[in-house]
Amino acid sequence: MIRKVPHTLAIIFSLILFCALLTWIVPSGQFDYHTVEVNGVQRNVVVNNSYHKVESSPQTWQIFSSVMQGFERQSLIIAFILIIGGAFQILSKSRAIDSGILSFLGFTKGMERYSFFRKTGVNNIVIILTMTLFSLFGSIFGMSEETLAFIVIIIPLAISMGYDSLTGFLMVYVAAHVGFTGATLNPFTIGIAQGLSGLQLFSGIGYRVVCWFIFTTFIISVTLIYASRVAKNPKLSPVYEADKYWREREASSEQMTLSNKGSLSTWLVFASISAVLIVVSAMYPTSTFNLGTASYTFVCIPVVTLLFIAVGFAAIRKSAQMFILNILAFTIVFLVIGVMGYEWYLKEISALFLAMGISSGIANGLKTNSIVSEFVAGAKDMLTAALVVGMAGGIIQILTDGMIMDTMLNSLSQTMENTGKSATIGIMYIIQTAINIFIPSGSAKAALTMPIMAPFSDVVGLSRQATVMAYQFGDGITNMITPTSAVLIGALGIARIPYEVWVKWFWKILLTLIVIGFILLLPTVFMDLQGF
Repeated sequence: MIRKVPHTLAIIFSLILFCALLTWIVPSGQFDYHTVEVNGVQRNVVVNNSYHKVESSPQTWQIFSSVMQGFERQSLIIAFILIIGGAFQILSKSRAIDSGILSFLGFTKGMERYSFFRKTGVNNIVIILTMTLFSLFGSIFGMSEETLAFIVIIIPLAISMGYDSLTGFLMVYVAAHVGFTGATLNPFTIGIAQGLSGLQLFSGIGYRVVCWFIFTTFIISVTLIYASRVAKNPKLSPVYEADKYWREREASSEQMTLSNKGSLSTWLVFASISAVLIVVSAMYPTSTFNLGTASYTFVCIPVVTLLFIAVGFAAIRKSAQMFILNILAFTIVFLVIGVMGYEWYLKEISALFLAMGISSGIANGLKTNSIVSEFVAGAKDMLTAALVVGMAGGIIQILTDGMIMDTMLNSLSQTMENTGKSATIGIMYIIQTAINIFIPSGSAKAALTMPIMAPFSDVVGLSRQATVMAYQFGDGITNMITPTSAVLIGALGIARIPYEVWVKWFWKILLTLIVIGFILLLPTVFMDLQGF
């Protein structure tokens, strides 16, 4: 008799119950906090050696209220998921993405007449380039939540190439978070951790580039091997049944072509977007991008505006679908500009994709009620993912309200006393990895742990750079499996990959990444590296 795996919501609620039980067993305590300015931002950080016991606060009926508080805590992510679902449903109504993917695959097949591409494999090149790009995004500006918007683009591409949703998930979410692990200029992890440790901002970048390359090469190799096996025998995929939705969607688009001629509404959308971009170009003639300690200012938005007008005019003359693909492409361009140049987060990104969805619907000739109906249908499709994200937030809420989060951190830090350098860096790494299960936010964890870890590293003779890297690796790797990560749960929901299936398939890869991380930490103990 095959035992049915519990639903993801049931698993998460079980974790809430377990954490509530811990509040009855683990003594309550907390640190004192004070406010410091780190890289121009005010942050609450731990006062070293300030841990003290507080009145116990065991959780009972709060297991139910924590769910509501979890929804409040994760409200931005939840709203983002629903908006993304609705916006892409409107876009999908035009079948522009499906047709674009088919056109792209036709183009790649044509490339196989060249011996280099035929021997290497065009699909392999697509996987390598895509994963390298997303890994760079994760490494440079900390791409995480932004990956949710790309799931619905890359997974259909992976399915069309003969792979599965796991391959697409590796190409986007995992690639970005492996890059996040091997961060080089990520201001949300490296920037904050080094600022709190009193180190020069983004120092030691040379060795971190080496680490990023090793992590990225490993995950690309894993993806290529796995994708090759699935292509040969699709039923080997653990998500073969779950991918029925994606396969049916692909089958229904096999005869699609970019043939729908642009209508009056298509031209009106083109004119409206062009006018808005011209105004924005006048308001922001130059944009400044911060990469590490360097800043680059150039005429960005006006140039992109001119490109949109030129490419959009050519696209609309070919078909409405081609123009809608053009809208999607420039939405992604402005996403990168906004995140890197103007510190956009979920609110601005949601607005950008909502505008994309509405514009696509109008360009496709849809009436107002049809656009609304498609948006509601898309948001409804993402409802389960949104529910899971909200409930996952309840786990953190129980630990926080139960006053045991700081107790767990203090107990873990005490395990490092009277150990050698290698053992100490290993314990730091394990602690950061463990804490990340309960505090998936990199910036929050840096503010909580670095004021404790940095001075301790001085006492045992470790460099503070080594301590930062232990935090960096511990923060990034378990983001790809922890149920408290709203981004992971949301991404799996959008990809239609059950959480329990993901954990069962990915855990061996995760352990290998953890081992690689430890090996890469050892040179920070034994070698005199530049910037250390």
